[in-house]
Amino acid sequence: MEPAAAPPPSPPPPAASPGSAELVCAQGRNLKAVLCQRCGSRVLLPGAATFARRELLLPAMRKKAAAAAGGGGGDVVREHWLVRDMFSFENVGFTRDVGNVKFLVCADCEAGPIGWHCLDDKDSFYVALERVAHE
Repeated sequence: MEPAAAPPPSPPPPAASPGSAELVCAQGRNLKAVLCQRCGSRVLLPGAATFARRELLLPAMRKKAAAAAGGGGGDVVREHWLVRDMFSFENVGFTRDVGNVKFLVCADCEAGPIGWHCLDDKDSFYVALERVAHE
């Protein structure tokens, strides 16, 4: 009798770009804490999120009230920390609904949007790498 075949290996995490490679561990999770660029408030602890590539349009950085109003220019961001449980965040706020999207902002200084959450997918919160700091 032959031993049972090993389960297929899980797919490797997407490769990080050279600038973000030092932020991602072999399992694809964040090696460093994620902080607000403006005030330094801790948004995520190390290991709380997974590196993900997804093209999203985020409005230009500004205060929470202006971000919720929409309009104006924006940036296409491609590299994110994907958080599957909203309670994994240390410190994050949400704008009012903009269509079926809520934008993520720093809960202390309300700078943002630093990320994006579609109301159709209750378990996916994206934090743009270029909109946060790491330590």
